[in-house]
Amino acid sequence: MGSSPRQRYSATVWQRLGPVFPMLVVGVALLVTSLTGSPPPDALAAWLTVCFGLLVLDILLPAYFGVTLTESAAVVRNLRRRTIPWADIQSIQIETIMGTRTVVLHEANGRRTRLRAPSTGFLAWDRRFEEKFHVIGQWWLTHRGPDWTPLPPRPAWTATPQTPDEKNPFAPPA
Repeated sequence: MGSSPRQRYSATVWQRLGPVFPMLVVGVALLVTSLTGSPPPDALAAWLTVCFGLLVLDILLPAYFGVTLTESAAVVRNLRRRTIPWADIQSIQIETIMGTRTVVLHEANGRRTRLRAPSTGFLAWDRRFEEKFHVIGQWWLTHRGPDWTPLPPRPAWTATPQTPDEKNPFAPPA
């Protein structure tokens, strides 16, 4: 954590550039085709504009996406910005979808917030992913406050009903 009151994580340089390469190849191929052949038709000019526009967005947007850790909350930056107080977070876990590992914040209201950064996966590798995950977890443990209490586990779907004598493991001592 260090002495900084904030910690920010966003996509790495290689994660931002990875999706750009195929689009760059298509854009350059269209440009070369238009320069070496007859005057470009309107459709080709439109495709070039779209390709290079998406190229710029592909480079700029992932730099904005991510999470900023503050003493009071995790500020998640996706298309919209959300501030999640540490006390509202019940757990922080790593989840894998199609080979990409991401950090997920589980909130008290049942909402799951998947962070766009940090993440790691094939062709978008972040060798510091585990370290970043542990730093986020430490910020949560340090700043969640004394009022934080874990939610009781959800009841399992079993054939045997729970007896009233069983103690809730999350209940305060009597």
